[in-house]
Order: sequence, then structure tokens, then C-alpha cells
Amino acid sequence: MLTALEFTEVPQNERAFRAEIRAFLNDEMQGVPNHIKARSWMGTSESFSKSLAKKGWLGLTIPKEYGGSGKGFFSRFVLSEELLVAGAPVASHWIADRQSGPLILNFGTEEQRRFYIPKICRGEAFFCIGMSEPSSGSDLASIRTRATKTAQGWLLNGSKIWTTNAHGCHYMIALVRTSGETSDRQKGLSQVIIDLKLPGVTVRPIHDMAGDAHFSEVFFDNVVLGPDALVGVEGQGWDQCTAELAFERSGPERIYSSIALLDSWMSCLREQNITDGETSALVGSLVAEMAVLRALSLAVTQKLVDGESPATDASVVKDYGTDFEQKLIRLISAWLGAHPNVVASPDLLQTLGYLEQMGATFSLRGGTREILRGIIARGLGLR
Repeated sequence: MLTALEFTEVPQNERAFRAEIRAFLNDEMQGVPNHIKARSWMGTSESFSKSLAKKGWLGLTIPKEYGGSGKGFFSRFVLSEELLVAGAPVASHWIADRQSGPLILNFGTEEQRRFYIPKICRGEAFFCIGMSEPSSGSDLASIRTRATKTAQGWLLNGSKIWTTNAHGCHYMIALVRTSGETSDRQKGLSQVIIDLKLPGVTVRPIHDMAGDAHFSEVFFDNVVLGPDALVGVEGQGWDQCTAELAFERSGPERIYSSIALLDSWMSCLREQNITDGETSALVGSLVAEMAVLRALSLAVTQKLVDGESPATDASVVKDYGTDFEQKLIRLISAWLGAHPNVVASPDLLQTLGYLEQMGATFSLRGGTREILRGIIARGLGLR
């Protein structure tokens, strides 16, 4: 159900934490050009992730008994915001920290919590999410990958596609069918943890037009999983997955994917003293829209703090945010095309070129527009 979002501010007591993060990032990211920063949460660096872990900044919301810092959702919002605005390479640990750790904490067994979560907090276990499939796309209820119960545990067969950073991860939490048929839709779906080094697992990176490999295909051929691979209750995977996606769809990563381009373009405007009314209006509209999106994301964070599961609200943030991130790229590209006398720096042009190639993928991650708008429609009682 879609409910009203209350205007929320980051608590005052988070200011010192924000200052500490900025000081750390000023040292870590000094001299990094914007076209590298543009990769940010698609950029991988195991050493950077471990540097965050040493600061106690992985597993920020995880209880201390499992190796976390025991802080709240607003602390994580501040950390995520600063990392993304700085263009830090966060992809190695991002999913494990944002989704997999909380999922295991909420639905896993005590043995799973003790085994996986401390590794996540130390930067020693990176996770990916196995959802989309070649024949299903974003229609997750039609997945065909199946885990069959055996005397030893589970036998897994099938495949996943568009799995973010699977080739750089140790584990996958996959949504699979454990009973019934695809016609049963959400019934019979469960989540399992898969060690990606197990026999029968093949990970094939998908290279994009920029020459990077952010996504992968993953194949399972008679992969033997132990009985402890199941996360939560068998057959409840759909509900668990929906709760997990609220974390993915609502955070500041739905605002700042193109911010390196905005920063680079605005530096160009300042350096060349470009202050005409039309350009100023464009800058103002982009910054204002970003402020609205940030307010939406903070309001959803407040719902997480309050113990709610704002799946529909998060879908609104993700849909609106993706549209903004892609629109920003188009508008700045059009502005540069309409001002041929402006001297654009190589870094600005490289940043624009990279994001023009990658921007289309922003609407894939976390669910396509069609899927999100279906969720929103149901939340409004229209479906």
C-alpha cells in the first residue's frame, strides 16, 4: 500500500559522522578524475572495501554481536550518500552490506548469521543477488531455476542473467523454485545461498559498450547445496525478496548515479563564467529535482527506522530517481551540443561519454520501469 511520506531530515547527531567520512574520502579520492568517479557503485576495489571495514563502516546497521557497528539507518544513509557523491568504488561490498547482511540477519538461522555476517563486516564476503533469468527478465515470478530437495540438501539447476558483479563475488543469494511450476507464480519460491566456487557453477561476465563488465550470466549444472543453504522458510522467498528490494530501491544510489557529470559540467560553467539565464535555470531545475528525490529517499529511510517495509514507496523513489539520472545525462549532452563555443574539458567529455553508454542500464537494476509501475499501481489499488 502507498502511504503519505513525511518530510524527514538527517538527525543532527549524524553531522560529526558525515565530517569524519568526508575527511576519509578527501584522502582516498584525491586526484581521481570524474570519468572514473562516474563508475562509483559500479566500480570495484577490494582494498577500498576493506579500508571501510577497518573503519567499522561495513555492516553499519548490523548488531555488534555479529561484527557490525549497531548504528541506525540514517547513519547508513549518510555513509552511502558521501561515498556516492565522492565517486568511491563501492561495488565489491555494496550488495552484501546493503541487502545480503540484513536479509540473513532477518531471515537466516543463527548458524548462518554467525558464519556469513562477520565476514561481510570484515570485507571478506562479497554477495550478488540472483534474480533475473534469460526467459523471465524482470518478471521474477516466472523464474525456472530450480532447487530440488535431496537427502544431502538441494540440487540446483538453471541460470541467472544481469547479475551485478557476480564475477567479483564469493556468494550469491538466489531466488529459485523449490516446488510447483512457473504457472504457480510466487508460490513455491525460496532463497538459497550459493558459494560461487562450488563445482557446477559457471560465471560469465557480460562486457558492455564501455569495455567494462558490471553484469554476469551465472549457470548452475547439478550444483550440490547443503541443507543449510536455504534462507528463511521454504516457499516464502517471494516475500523475503520483496522486503530485500526495499533496501535496493530507496537509497541514495537512486539519485547520484550521474552526479559526477553534474559536478564536471558545473565546474565548466564556473571556470568559464557562464551565467546566462537559460543555463542558470537548467542548473536550478536539476538541483531542485535532486533535492526532492533526496527528500523522498530520506522519508523512506524514516519508514525503515520505524520498522516498516516500504516496498511500494521505495518503488516510487527508484522509478522517479532512474528517470532523473537518465534525464540529467540527456540535458547536459543537449546543452553542450547547443553551445559549441564552450570549451569542454577532456574529463567532462569522457564522463559524458561513459554515462551516455551506461545510462540505459540504470533502469535495469532494481527492476524495470514496467515492473516498478505495476507495483506502484497495486499500491494505489489500481491493479
